[in-house]
Amino acid sequence: MATSVVMPALEMAQETGKVVAWRKQEGDAVAKGDVLLEIETDKAVVEVEALAGGILGGVSAAVGDVVPVGHTIAWLLAPGEVPPAVTAPIRTGRRMDTPAAAPAVAAVAAATTAESGARVSPKARRLAKELGVDLSTVRGSGAGGEILAEDVQAAVGGSPSRGAQKPSSAIARLMAERTTESWTTVPHFFVSRAVNATALMAARERLAASIERSHGVKATITDVLVAAAGRALRKHPQMNASWIDGAARQNAHVHVGLAIAVDEGIVAPVIENADTADLATIAGRRQDLAERSRANRLHPSDLAGGTFTISNLGMYHVDAFTAVIVKPQAGILAVGAIADGVVALNGQAVVQPMMTMTLSSDHRVIDGARAAAFLDDLVELLLHPDGWLV
Repeated sequence: MATSVVMPALEMAQETGKVVAWRKQEGDAVAKGDVLLEIETDKAVVEVEALAGGILGGVSAAVGDVVPVGHTIAWLLAPGEVPPAVTAPIRTGRRMDTPAAAPAVAAVAAATTAESGARVSPKARRLAKELGVDLSTVRGSGAGGEILAEDVQAAVGGSPSRGAQKPSSAIARLMAERTTESWTTVPHFFVSRAVNATALMAARERLAASIERSHGVKATITDVLVAAAGRALRKHPQMNASWIDGAARQNAHVHVGLAIAVDEGIVAPVIENADTADLATIAGRRQDLAERSRANRLHPSDLAGGTFTISNLGMYHVDAFTAVIVKPQAGILAVGAIADGVVALNGQAVVQPMMTMTLSSDHRVIDGARAAAFLDDLVELLLHPDGWLV
């Protein structure tokens, strides 16, 4: 029985996805779990895995096409099976629209060059487009002759000179567009708190060694922040809501996105069920997501379903900042560095490790008093972690 391959939805407000590369070609045998293609969202280039085995056929989306979410773009078939007749897209430029019924188009679209048959990495393909390089003229240095970004750069005269501007990427452009849209359409407001991080640091140190021994990962301050935010969001479901189709909608789960810097910009993969996960589980998930984000190996499920986001710039020695909300979420938490500060303690001026957190909120979903109450409960969890952090 034929299994359809559809353009997946990677976030709640997503309407389309762009085909970046096919990793399997028309007629290839595919096993369940094999990577079929790579698609581009406003956040990252991600791999789409096969949900079933079969022979890839009826490919109807070429590299560069923008396809509506849920639209069939290929089929996984039994040997000798013919792709079903479906409502097929008409290609208009780089966007695919859905007209009246027509036979499925069996167009071959693969991550190869037509002339050489060599595989091309997604980064190399984007760079070649930006620099105007004909990939058929590039000799690949990767495994099996795969063309890498370094090969494209070498084809235009070697590495860029020091101080030369790095070519803009599609991810950076899309991120800029989405950030601008959020900033200009979402009514942001901000509340901030300075937090004494003494107990927070002690609790992390207390648990870090045992987690590293038992799970092989290093628990960080960010992991504790995710765990605390998850529990505070569970208590304050309005902060965990989303603004969709002109109304606030409650989310059934607490899934915390974590802003991670990559070469092309920022991605925000999701740590699911942050309200119930223990610190070891969160640390393991965060480490895996960070490694695969920087290797451009995120899966669609990694970016789906976020209900709140944390952006921690403490490792860059930033004291405090405000962050732009990730639509359709209602809030994002910006976290600065932990640094010594002079504070009043029991009537005395003392030096303590302090951390500034700034909460950006969507005023259509939550008002100032409720946002402040959420931040207050989050701070209390960080001031007294021994009662809940495991």
